[in-house]
Amino acid sequence: MLVRSMLAALLGVSVLCGAAQAQDSGKDYPNKPIRIVVGFAAGGIADLGARLLADHVTRETGQPVVVENRTAAAGTVATLAVAKAPADGYTLGLVLSGQLVINPFVQKQMPLDVLKELVPVAAIGEAPQMIAINAEVPAKTLKEFVALAKAKPGSLNYGSAGHGSLPHLSAAEFVRQAGITMVHVPYKGNAPATADLIAGRIQLLSSSIGGLRPGLDAGKTRLLLVAAKNRLPYIPDVPTSAEAGIPDYLMTVWLGVVAPTGTPQPIVDRIHALVQGLLKDPVMVKRMAAAAIDVMPMSQRDFAVFVKDEYSRWRKIVKDVGVEPQ
Repeated sequence: MLVRSMLAALLGVSVLCGAAQAQDSGKDYPNKPIRIVVGFAAGGIADLGARLLADHVTRETGQPVVVENRTAAAGTVATLAVAKAPADGYTLGLVLSGQLVINPFVQKQMPLDVLKELVPVAAIGEAPQMIAINAEVPAKTLKEFVALAKAKPGSLNYGSAGHGSLPHLSAAEFVRQAGITMVHVPYKGNAPATADLIAGRIQLLSSSIGGLRPGLDAGKTRLLLVAAKNRLPYIPDVPTSAEAGIPDYLMTVWLGVVAPTGTPQPIVDRIHALVQGLLKDPVMVKRMAAAAIDVMPMSQRDFAVFVKDEYSRWRKIVKDVGVEPQ
């Protein structure tokens, strides 16, 4: 009995010490430089989000933050690097939605299970998708475009940033829900696809507003709809999907922060709190708004649920549009 009592007491002390260390890990964090891994090149919204977060964390904590761009496999190389890093909060991922909820269904050799190997820490923002057409297309509204496409099935083309990319799936889902037939033309990125939309080599593209601005300002392209529930303040005259006639068509690219599974909860909570501070900083919010990124404040628990829901939603979209893994 005495031995059992001593063992129980030692176990209790061990548990208390472990809990105390976990609490202290949150209080002491960060006490050395942090690395944020981004799966895309400098200049895009993922890189912008990472650099804004890095600046904010450095100001708040005094610790340097390094942004590392690992550009390969639509962000999967970067995601894998984060998943395999030590779970101590000093390697984080600034991810776009496709890395977590699209790549698993369009990449044959997906090297990780994103739901098991990564912890969703905090949402940052989202950029709603638009459906843009070349200005020479004789259609001013979605209804007119659908009528045109149905009158000449297969004669109109839509471009994308490549097979399995969000612009590809977003446009393919638009075509499916609109009940029309179009030809997919994949490009190596959204920039060359946008250039060909402006030139009239393709007739339609799904994209966020950032890349579409030059064509819109030059009168070379026009917007049929914004794939969001509400009209956007920076393009108030563009109807929502529901207003245009396809209410279930909702598309957005979102940004978030992830960490390796096993990262202590107090550290996850600390990082989440730092992100919330970023989303309340008027200067940072203004810089995101300039890139057409709308902030997405939500709890860490809500973000984790959101990621799982998006994972299921995009799995269905990929299946519905018939895109095979490559």
